[in-house]
Amino acid sequence: MKKTILIVALLMSGFVFQTSSAQIKFGIRVNIGTQPVWGPVGYDYVEYYYLPDIDVFYYVPGHQYIYMERGQWVFRTYLPARYNNYDIYNGYKVVINEPNPYRNADTYRSQYGGYRGRHDQENIRNSHDSRYFENKNHPQHREWRQNNNRRDR
Repeated sequence: MKKTILIVALLMSGFVFQTSSAQIKFGIRVNIGTQPVWGPVGYDYVEYYYLPDIDVFYYVPGHQYIYMERGQWVFRTYLPARYNNYDIYNGYKVVINEPNPYRNADTYRSQYGGYRGRHDQENIRNSHDSRYFENKNHPQHREWRQNNNRRDR
């Protein structure tokens, strides 16, 4: 009887050990192909950009700008007319991978306000790194497609 209890206890402890180790998650997130070509190079995954020049957030998965309109945060696929003169390719972008960063906008304003007026970031459109060719709006996307088609054959 003692042997049976010992065997059951060992089996149960092994099951518990396997169950708990199965809960460990390893996640590598990549969204290079969905990042806008005006985004900065060097990031495999981006959730949000903060644009300190105009105090606007951009939600990459939803392709939406988030900005204040009459005291409310609004989500739009376009920038309002007041930013018509803003050059999105040359403005500085801060990568933020936290949920809903606009809820802590004051923190980001104070942390990254010093980046206003900086124009020293390379953007995806101008990159010659072949991993960015996956982006369908990249000027060299055709080369990426051709290379992938050759691999598929």
